Amino acid sequence: MSEHTASQEIAPSSDYVQSLARGLAVIRAFDGEHPRRTLSEVAKHTALTRATARRFLLTLAELGYVRTDGSLFWLTPRVLELGYSYLSGLSLPELAGPHLEALAEQVRESSSVSILDDGDVVYIARVPVRRIMTVSINVGTRFPAYATSMGRVLLAGLPQSALDSYLERLHLSTLTERTVPTVRQLRDELARVRRAGYSIVDQELELGLRSLAAPIRDESGTVVAAVNISTQSARYTAAQLEADLVPAVRATADAITADLTRTRSPAPSRT
Repeated sequence: MSEHTASQEIAPSSDYVQSLARGLAVIRAFDGEHPRRTLSEVAKHTALTRATARRFLLTLAELGYVRTDGSLFWLTPRVLELGYSYLSGLSLPELAGPHLEALAEQVRESSSVSILDDGDVVYIARVPVRRIMTVSINVGTRFPAYATSMGRVLLAGLPQSALDSYLERLHLSTLTERTVPTVRQLRDELARVRRAGYSIVDQELELGLRSLAAPIRDESGTVVAAVNISTQSARYTAAQLEADLVPAVRATADAITADLTRTRSPAPSRT
């Protein structure tokens, strides 16, 4: 985006600082496809004169946001500080929201994030596409962890002592004819989920409902939440769910994990 275009998107006012807008345009001139640019390329991309672009680049270099070898310019990790304060103030539901929306749009299925609380999954973020359960799901809705894909991902992520304690006091209820019938079978399934890195639950919570979930981790690698999609059994078999949608759900979980890690990690070094 050029500086000229950016200035059109923001209606100028008496408080508008053109030099700041130009400086930000220079930073945005660098991207994944153009990590290094010449002075002429920056000037052309931002619709600035060479002299003006040069002043901004050299100022950014003095501040530590840009480096140069005399002919090419590139950004330094210090530019991450510009977004760090914003990211560090976001909660997990706020961080997850855009990723859930993108996932729901991609696969055309409802997507959610939940955490584990006293043997239940608790929904903390959700993007519904269509109602597929007899029970309405909202933020705060709880379901038994053992019968849900998110719950199994969260249980599989527990330390062994915590998982053993949960299983010892667990009373399994037969929610549908497909609900896992014994604690031993559940333990075996959780071991499989831990190895695979995702969980598929086929009509164990409600007949006609299939779901797929993957773990969200914090900066230490601990599973702190799970993301899932849920669908009608008529739309996907369990095999189709695994073949077609596992990559999308895992990629979403990884993207949320990356955002969460950035917000919990120390601000980037200025060196």
